[in-house]
Amino acid sequence: MEELPKFKFEDLQVYQKSLDFVDLAYEVSKKFPHSELYNLTSQFKRAAVSISLNIAEGSGDTDAQFNRFLQIASASIKECVVCSTIANRQNFISDQENLNNRKKLAELSKMISSLKKYLKKS
Repeated sequence: MEELPKFKFEDLQVYQKSLDFVDLAYEVSKKFPHSELYNLTSQFKRAAVSISLNIAEGSGDTDAQFNRFLQIASASIKECVVCSTIANRQNFISDQENLNNRKKLAELSKMISSLKKYLKKS
């Protein structure tokens, strides 16, 4: 099989971690009731995907533009925290699953904050 062309943003560790969270969000949201398909399930998945999309879209642009996209990715992280909290409060996911989601999101948030600080210095 032919090797896929590689894009520079795909080497970013924060991008790779964001894709890992997308996988987790898709897996966790399978436990949500079907009645939530167009509500919480959709919102959680879209917010998770938005993190990766904004990291990819902003990379390779000016540092100021990349910072703006990272800010949007940070907002999507907060959105995922709320979705996970609601899912937990509605007993769609366990306390442990909520904790795991929040740990992954906290790690992503720290990575994005560090990248933003680095970009402001350069």
